[in-house]
Amino acid sequence: MWIFVMFDLPVGTKKQMREATKFREFLLDEGFEMSQFSVYARFCNGLDAYEARLKRIESNLPEKGDVHVLSFTDRQYEGIVRFSSQKRKRRRENPDQLALF
Repeated sequence: MWIFVMFDLPVGTKKQMREATKFREFLLDEGFEMSQFSVYARFCNGLDAYEARLKRIESNLPEKGDVHVLSFTDRQYEGIVRFSSQKRKRRRENPDQLALF
C-alpha cells in the first residue's frame, strides 16, 4: 500500500513559511519521498501501518492550509503514468517488501 500526501499551505508570513517547512521536513523524517514540491509518497505495509502513519500526520498538521492523504494499492501505484519534460517516463516498480535506506 502507498500513501500520498498532497498539500497547499499558506506561506504569506514568516510563521507560515516556517510551518510549511516544518511539515515538509516532518514528512521526509517519516520516510516520505518528494514526488513534486507539495506531493510526497511513502510505501507502507498494510492497513494498520497506514492508519498509524495517518495519525502521525494528523498530529503534525500545520495550523492553516489544506492537506490531502490518499492511499493506493501496489497495483494502482504501478499504473500511475508519469510525464517529465513532455516525455513519458518508465513505470515505477514497487519496492521489495524490505527496503533499507
